[in-house]
Amino acid sequence: MGARIAVRLPWGIAALAVASLLASARADLAVASPFLPANAQAAGAAAGPAGPIELRGVMPMPEGVAYCIYDVAKKKAAWVGLNESGHDFVVRTADPASDSVTVDYQGRLLKLTLRSSKVASSGAAVAAAPSAIASTVVVNPSPADEQKRLDAVAQEVRRRRLEREKAMQEAPPGLTPGGAPPSVPNR
Repeated sequence: MGARIAVRLPWGIAALAVASLLASARADLAVASPFLPANAQAAGAAAGPAGPIELRGVMPMPEGVAYCIYDVAKKKAAWVGLNESGHDFVVRTADPASDSVTVDYQGRLLKLTLRSSKVASSGAAVAAAPSAIASTVVVNPSPADEQKRLDAVAQEVRRRRLEREKAMQEAPPGLTPGGAPPSVPNR
């Protein structure tokens, strides 16, 4: 049988080789991270709503415009001006036309766009009832004006009571008008 020759490297050289391999792999990951959006590299690593910081507000002040920058990880916001230091970030430039700022954050320049609110309408509001009462309100009411307002309130109460009774009559037995079974009191 042939003799086996084992090549042994000192531990220091082996550790150095592994470290250099990991460093090159880490550099490749930083350039093309699977966790960033597809267009993040093209946008210069721009942060959006899922970024580490967000632009949540813009407010004109006597000394200049203030920007509300929200740190997602710390769940804290700060109002800062242009080139104001003392935070983990510095607002470098602002573009009022697009509601965006460029922020220096941990050595990276991030372009932040003003976060839009996500408020959904719950449907059309019934404006007829409140306006009937509101139209009878007078700034300095006379006794006659006050009586008209009280009559309008009483009429609105009667209208709502009739609607509730009508809904109760139209509901199937055992169900409330909202479609839920009646609640059972705790004993």
